[in-house]
Amino acid sequence: MNAVLPRRRSKALNLANLLTYGRLVAVPVVVALLFWPLDPTARFSALAVYVAAAITDYLDGYVARTYAQTSALGRMLDPIADKLLVAACLLMLCADNTIAGYSIWAAIVILCREILVSGLREYLAELKVGVPVSRVAKWKTGVQLVALGFLIPGPAGEAILPHAIAIGLVLLWVAAGLTLWTGWDYMRAGIRHVIDDDA
Repeated sequence: MNAVLPRRRSKALNLANLLTYGRLVAVPVVVALLFWPLDPTARFSALAVYVAAAITDYLDGYVARTYAQTSALGRMLDPIADKLLVAACLLMLCADNTIAGYSIWAAIVILCREILVSGLREYLAELKVGVPVSRVAKWKTGVQLVALGFLIPGPAGEAILPHAIAIGLVLLWVAAGLTLWTGWDYMRAGIRHVIDDDA
């Protein structure tokens, strides 16, 4: 009689990936709350969901490394979830004029960098070339997340923390500067391999 082997749980449903799925689900929730103009508390609800999603950005990687839950699906979805969350927040904040004037250029720089880096990552992956995440890139991500945290409450946040929007905009420009720095690292690696590939 054959022994009954225990069923292996799909890696797609491990805790690390579930945290990433949660971040993906948070994106439309944050957008809907930012799009809800009738209830001023919606902005704080959006902030709460955003903070929870940002925390999962750290937790999913920690869980994956600590409990050996890394997977190809997780490696694919993690950066997608990050970029969707940041891009959605930036676009909504520009749409409601929380980010306005020259500061829109900081948002454009960040969005363009994310598109550029995504394309370069895909190209370099085809060449089996990996570009490690630098310390500056981690700083950029941290500053970017904190900047959005100050900006998401909008004018309602100013009643609790005066100049919250101004602080958020300054941090957004800092993030844009770090974005250009880290984006150049990817560009340099990409250009080098393009030249080698065409030689």
